[in-house]
Amino acid sequence: MDTPAEEFHTFFDRHHADLSRLAHLLLGEFEGADDLAADALVAVWRRWDRVRADECPITYARGVLTTLARTRLRSLRREHRRIALFWSQRPDRVDDPDVSAVLDVRRALARLPLRKRACVVLRHAFDLSEKETARALGISIGTVKSQTSRGLAELERLLTSGRAGAERGYGAVRALHAGSMGRSGW
Repeated sequence: MDTPAEEFHTFFDRHHADLSRLAHLLLGEFEGADDLAADALVAVWRRWDRVRADECPITYARGVLTTLARTRLRSLRREHRRIALFWSQRPDRVDDPDVSAVLDVRRALARLPLRKRACVVLRHAFDLSEKETARALGISIGTVKSQTSRGLAELERLLTSGRAGAERGYGAVRALHAGSMGRSGW
């Protein structure tokens, strides 16, 4: 007879791929699907003594995953509403923001290595100088310049190659270069 840990490892091996696929279908995107499946499996592991006694532990795991997906989707919808509300209340706004473009930029930023992301965000979202950015990150000004340049190039590549579409991606990167997204657009 297997130990509870061995039983769970067998359960994990057998069902992780299916749970990831379910997460992908529920979220509508690959990003985050594997993490969501892992989160669901962690929740199952925490209750494994009770779950393994059930006739069908995968049913419980699917329920947990569905609840986590619902929570994540609600969170995304709230973020969309907060961005739209913020922009609707700005007295100095010229145009309404393209909320989906802002979210595309955020997703692309999340894919950058931390140092590149930090340089791009501090320079363009917080309008810090190269010197201020270097001081904040404890790196040289030359590193700030190179990491910002490479980060913007990688952002442009990510935004123009993904679902965002070439036109929207190019516009978002152009806005970054111009600094027009500023603090409020991020």
